[in-house]
Amino acid sequence: MIADIFISRSRYWLIKEYPIKLRHCVNVLPPGATWKRPDANSNSIGNLLVHLTGNVSEWILNGIGGQSTKRYRAAEFSQRDGADGATLLANLEAVLRQADDVLAGLTEQRLQQPIRIQGRETTVLGAIYHVVEHFAMHTGQIVFLTKIYAPGTIHFYEDATDVARPLWQEGTKLEEAAH
Repeated sequence: MIADIFISRSRYWLIKEYPIKLRHCVNVLPPGATWKRPDANSNSIGNLLVHLTGNVSEWILNGIGGQSTKRYRAAEFSQRDGADGATLLANLEAVLRQADDVLAGLTEQRLQQPIRIQGRETTVLGAIYHVVEHFAMHTGQIVFLTKIYAPGTIHFYEDATDVARPLWQEGTKLEEAAH
């Protein structure tokens, strides 16, 4: 039972809520903002989208799903230009759909299985937890950068009452896939 809840919630975050928020961000970015860096030592939104694609591929598709993937992690951060935000997000969404298929097939016993990813000893559950947490962190960075580059264009919750009512639930191709 707990395993089913863990898998279900992980799938929800990765296939629905985070991508919806990323889509809202990408849709409001002004031209040139996708690869803009706040400073030389920071990442651009483009870097973060490429990095999330690489992370999900390595940890879920390869590490848990056993699929052969190639990842050049250092290049995810050194890249200074590339595809537009919509294309980068479409690439990420394609990987997330594949990852969702992997997660959908997991059992409680499989969650407990030890695995090794990036030289780290963990379990399948630990790897999923890492990916969801990692995705949340970088989604927050993308939201923050979007608020800097496109002020006033995104607002995810109605904050007029004590209950934060989500305003972000519409507008993504992945929304139906999470049901």
